[in-house]
Amino acid sequence: MTTEERVEDPRAAEATGPAHPTGPGERVARRRDLISAGGGVLLVVVAVLVGRTVQDRDGSLQVQWPPLLASWDPHTGPGTPAAVAVAVAVIAYGPGLAARLPWRRLLLTCWTASLAWILSLALIEGWYRGVARRLTTKHEYLRAVGRFDDVGAALRGFTDHIVIGPPGNWPAHVAGHPPGATLTFVGLDRAGLGGGAWAGAWCIVLGGSAAVAALIALRALAGVEIARRAAPFLVLAPFAVWAGTSADAYFAAVAAWSVALLALAATRTTRFPSAAALGAGLLFGLTCYLSYGLTLIAAPLLAVLVLARTARPAGPFLLGALVVPAAFTLAGFNWWEGYHLLVERYYQGAGGTRPFSYWVWGNLACATLAAGLATVAGMRRVAVTVPSAVRALRAGTPSPAQRTALLVLAALLALLVADLSGMSKAETERIWQPFLLWLLPAAALLPARNRRGWLAAQALVALLVNHLLWTGW
Repeated sequence: MTTEERVEDPRAAEATGPAHPTGPGERVARRRDLISAGGGVLLVVVAVLVGRTVQDRDGSLQVQWPPLLASWDPHTGPGTPAAVAVAVAVIAYGPGLAARLPWRRLLLTCWTASLAWILSLALIEGWYRGVARRLTTKHEYLRAVGRFDDVGAALRGFTDHIVIGPPGNWPAHVAGHPPGATLTFVGLDRAGLGGGAWAGAWCIVLGGSAAVAALIALRALAGVEIARRAAPFLVLAPFAVWAGTSADAYFAAVAAWSVALLALAATRTTRFPSAAALGAGLLFGLTCYLSYGLTLIAAPLLAVLVLARTARPAGPFLLGALVVPAAFTLAGFNWWEGYHLLVERYYQGAGGTRPFSYWVWGNLACATLAAGLATVAGMRRVAVTVPSAVRALRAGTPSPAQRTALLVLAALLALLVADLSGMSKAETERIWQPFLLWLLPAAALLPARNRRGWLAAQALVALLVNHLLWTGW
């Protein structure tokens, strides 16, 4: 840690546990970490076996390889050597580089490594199949770009084409999201960057930046040491399989930067806290018009204010958060009407046949695969830490580990609300990326001596999924 970092972030010096624990208590804790990870594996196995039985019996799950929207397709591809190389490099050098690189260089390195990881996994399917074609299929946003020649008219009539029945209903993803998502790709097309390749590149580049946003937020809220510990895990996220190429990676990045800017504003670790809070609000407003379900990002945002013990940024944040909704409302799009029509559309399609009794826990198996076994083990540490963290927060003395645990808990609560809503039945390995991102820092609570092993477990999950299955998104 540099002298500058010690001055800027005094909480980084707080103890977060010994770097190389060897006592009997820590040995028991590490054993429990492994048991927790084993529980995650068991959950996935049960979800596969039960899901296969249900799907073979009546097809009601609407996925070919439950719990994932995927089909069995063992293969390699052009991205295989690169993906393996990136994984090996992050496992071997990631923790060391994260510990000693100057902060700004660490952020740039993490973004670069995250991009390399996402892109190399996508290229296992080849450039056309893995990147250029992904956002051009019949369910995707690019299919509707031509219908936005008159943007004003398209927005005013957007809700008329959500439900199935009237002529000209939107493709599934267009109907399933507010028009901000589709307008992004309309804007790219108008800028001369039309087609699946540019759309895929947009999602990959912005999706990779989500790891940087999470690091910035962690440093502001829990200190630089925790952020450095989390960095390799944020890079080597298994959900990178679905980030390249998926608009949900773009959504995750917008939401993550909203949280990061609010963290900077709340902790006043920026020269312009009011501007940062205003920017956080603008991005949160945009997030709500990219995906209806991402209003739940309000939970991590609220956690930021609680951890910083301040409501000072609330005014500029709320002001910024009104801008995008006001613009869309004035343009003729009614968010609430769109959401209620989406619920109707959802139950007209797969949402009407997929059994909640399976997906309410099958979704968690998807999340286990997307977040990885290190995250599962880290979540055990979070669960152990939360009671003392709540007491310490009340006393105003939470440690970096306790702050991290509370931020992760907020994201977990948002995810569980999404799960219990019944509007997230299947495909959550892709849809929940904005929430899963904030679970990954739980792995920073794992002992340093085991970090490379847990990173290897993360990489192995992603590589196996991407090489054994053809994922639907």
